[in-house]
Amino acid sequence: MPVRPIRKSHISVTGRHASVKSVGHADFESLLEADHLILLDFDRAVRLYEVQPVRIPVPAKNTSYVPDTLAHFHPEAHFAARRSELIEVKPSALLKKHRADYAPKFEAARAYADERGWIFVVKTERDIRTPRLANLKFLRRYRSLEVADGDVERLTDRLADAGGRCSETQLLGADLVGEEERMRLLPALWHMVVSGCLVVDLDKPISSDTVIALPTTE
Repeated sequence: MPVRPIRKSHISVTGRHASVKSVGHADFESLLEADHLILLDFDRAVRLYEVQPVRIPVPAKNTSYVPDTLAHFHPEAHFAARRSELIEVKPSALLKKHRADYAPKFEAARAYADERGWIFVVKTERDIRTPRLANLKFLRRYRSLEVADGDVERLTDRLADAGGRCSETQLLGADLVGEEERMRLLPALWHMVVSGCLVVDLDKPISSDTVIALPTTE
């Protein structure tokens, strides 16, 4: 449960992110934090996460510090469990401007995390506002879409006939299925992608030329 409540602010955007992975309320106090929660929510390696998770004493400044999130991960097959990440989200400009103020807090957080077998990570817009985030913002509108079994079967069969991988245009080009059928099946296609039934490279911008593949069994 959060150890520090996030209150409404007149200088930054605050709100609540709805997620089945969050322990307690997943509140944020900036748009950058909100974007980071989207990444955690859609990361299949993340088992659960906590927002405002712990209060860490900072003796050097006679104060305490609360990082933004604590993410716990699913065990990786045949490997040791990935260490949980205690995460601070900050714009790079603020990190540079307030470096001296943040230094003792981050040092205390690293020691706190290390004592518990975690790691402390600082993430900026360079880590968060990536093509993956843009793709997830596009795909998440299809996450709760109800798709007919027949449409799933048709898309899967067409992809299998194409060798298990092809572009969206090659799969559902208007010249292949007709414009009306294309517009009907596209939402089903993106639902299958966001739900993991089909695979795309989320680290590259999604376009009509993006390669879509059936998941491997490896």
